[in-house]
Amino acid sequence: MNLSVCGINCDACNFFAEKKCKGCRVVAPEGKCVWNGRCDLFDCSAKQNLAHCGKCNKFPCDMLKEWASSENTERIQNLVDLNNQVK
Repeated sequence: MNLSVCGINCDACNFFAEKKCKGCRVVAPEGKCVWNGRCDLFDCSAKQNLAHCGKCNKFPCDMLKEWASSENTERIQNLVDLNNQVK
């Protein structure tokens, strides 16, 4: 599974599939997210030098919960699953 920093499955994302997005790991460091803005979740993770939000000691934080409540609700579970695989 190709996951974004916040746990979105890029392989199931329409923006990624339609080549409108190359994935946050490619575009977010340059500030070119698909919506032409900064991604607060990516920036937070990068500032802490974390591979993804699931590695944060505040996981799942309020910001991630808020974003997951409105879209890509599976993202938190994806990160839990990823953490369990890596052990």
